[in-house]
Amino acid sequence: MAGYTSDVAKSHKKFTAALNRAKTRQACLSAYWKHKKEHENLLKKHLKEELADVNKKKAKIPYR
Repeated sequence: MAGYTSDVAKSHKKFTAALNRAKTRQACLSAYWKHKKEHENLLKKHLKEELADVNKKKAKIPYR
C-alpha cells in the first residue's frame, strides 16, 4: 500500500511541475495525457497485487 501511495504522490508531483512549466495549450494536454497513462498503469499494477493477495487468502479457506 505504501508503495502505491508514494508512487502516486511522485506522479502527481511530476504532473504538477510539468503543468506549471507548460506555456501552451498543447503542452498542458500533453502533460495531462502522460500523467493519466502513468496513473492508469500504477492503478492496474496495484489492483493486480491486491487481487493476488485476495486469491492467496481465498485459497486457504476451505469450501463448504
